[in-house]
Amino acid sequence: MVAIVASMAAYLVAQLIALAIPQVLESIVDGPLADGDRAAVVPLSLLVLALGVGEAAMFALRRWLVLTPTTRVEARMRNALYAKLQDLPVSFHDRWPSGQLLSRAVSDLGLIRRWLAFGLVLLVGNLLVLIVGAIVLISMNWVLGLVFLACSVPLWIVGYRFEGRYSEVSRRSQDQSGDLATAVEESVHGIRVLKAFGRGKHALSSFRAQAEQLRSTEMEKARLDANIWVWILIVPTVALAICLVLGVWLASQAQLSMGQLVAFFATAAVLAWPIESIGFLLAFSLDARTATDRFFDIMDSENDVTDPARPVSVERPRGELAFDDVHFRYQDSPERFGDLLDGVDLVLQPGETMALVGLTGSGKTTMTALTTRLYDVTSGSVTLDGVDVRALTREELRRHIAMAFEDATLFSASVRENVLLGRPELAGDDPATRAEAQRVLDEALRIAQAGFAYDLPDGVETKVGEEGMSLSGGQRQRLALARAVAAKPAVLVLDDPLSALDVTTEAKVEAELRSVLADTTALIVAHRPSTVMLADRVALLEEGRITAVGTHSELLRESEHYRFVISSLEDEERRAKAEASDLIDDEELSETAASAGTRPPEETVREEAIR
Repeated sequence: MVAIVASMAAYLVAQLIALAIPQVLESIVDGPLADGDRAAVVPLSLLVLALGVGEAAMFALRRWLVLTPTTRVEARMRNALYAKLQDLPVSFHDRWPSGQLLSRAVSDLGLIRRWLAFGLVLLVGNLLVLIVGAIVLISMNWVLGLVFLACSVPLWIVGYRFEGRYSEVSRRSQDQSGDLATAVEESVHGIRVLKAFGRGKHALSSFRAQAEQLRSTEMEKARLDANIWVWILIVPTVALAICLVLGVWLASQAQLSMGQLVAFFATAAVLAWPIESIGFLLAFSLDARTATDRFFDIMDSENDVTDPARPVSVERPRGELAFDDVHFRYQDSPERFGDLLDGVDLVLQPGETMALVGLTGSGKTTMTALTTRLYDVTSGSVTLDGVDVRALTREELRRHIAMAFEDATLFSASVRENVLLGRPELAGDDPATRAEAQRVLDEALRIAQAGFAYDLPDGVETKVGEEGMSLSGGQRQRLALARAVAAKPAVLVLDDPLSALDVTTEAKVEAELRSVLADTTALIVAHRPSTVMLADRVALLEEGRITAVGTHSELLRESEHYRFVISSLEDEERRAKAEASDLIDDEELSETAASAGTRPPEETVREEAIR
């Protein structure tokens, strides 16, 4: 703030110097030029030169003072925004499109920085210059000064009307820019889907419609801007014309000297830029105000998943995980739909592996998200070793409980950095921890059957690209599983982390997981009967409640709904195996046919049908 005030002071000094030059010109015209004393013109001309140099120096100082501090302000605001986004719960990110957040973090903060560096300084400085200039004009000749100021009244009226209309259009424009950024991001991330379904033209058509909407809004902004510029350019010109006619008449009546007339119009010329800048600075300020409002839309968002005021610590967790009368409903879900989880009761003993099964939509994934407070329960509690998870800090809770999701997300970093994400103490290049980090990495990759990482171009130092899209779905899942295993948690929560794996790889991963799960409490969402076999016990989730808990054989014997769920899972698994087998058979048949110089029978049949 000190730098901004100093920059304003430097700018004001520069403008005051500019206003002093007409006074010297008055002395030249009414003095040496009127007397014919050419020698006396030289020192006064040098004074004008010195004042011009001083004005330029003050302009340079203004820029030097403000540029570095305002970039620091922008950096701090961006860091604060990113920290806020990291702190806000998943429910917030469910509601906000990523493009809107990106536009606020980049373009809006850049606009605020430019306004602080130039807009604010020039706006305050020019207003002060106009006040000082008005006083100078009136002091020269009160008649001309009042006429000049009276002609500026329409500018303030037009500016007032402009502010209200431009603010609304500016907000709409920036929101539409965020929506357009979201559309671009979605199309880039979903490029495989768009190409696979041949929907590129449809996406382009939708993008064009949004872009055209933004263009229309920008054109509306331009029309409003152009309208106020018309007034800003015409009104001062008309005022100067009136003052010129009146000034010449006053000079002819000997009420005004030629030097005073020259000084008056030279001063008016100095005030031309502050007057003309009103429209630009007003529009700039309104855009910056809108950007600031959008920034605080995020910063003022309430976080309902916070650390407790007096946190409890569980230093050596045994791993007992319990759900006690847990109810949950998403914030935007209408009450008539009821709770997604409606009184869940379940206890996982330390070291126990519990499989969670249920039909699609029964709430399995939501239930796992409650363990690490990605969402908070609506009522009831989730406890770790008898301590409500809401009583722990989120950092400690997520150190004790690690998750692997079905939709595996990797970051634009190396394989090593992705796998050791949950072990920050091992993620650096500290020689003291390098050997331990390598051991943990190797073990996690072995358990997850992710040995392919060593065969990548740069091994485990290979950058996997944005969201890991350079890897296959099965490879991403295995690295995500390795990440969860490497965290060495007391409780491991796995949300169907093997869905993208082939049957053979899945069997190998399950065999390795048995050694990990021997002394780790695990809650596994199962979508395959083979995954159920990993568990010591199975919990059946039905319509938001745990309706049965027992071993696989016990539930097969006692629960009809469990038999139906397992039957459904077996059907899906058989279909997956059949599709995989058909794919292998087709590939083998194609290779055999190619080597024999013939075509597969399917192609022959297809050609006969066409004929």
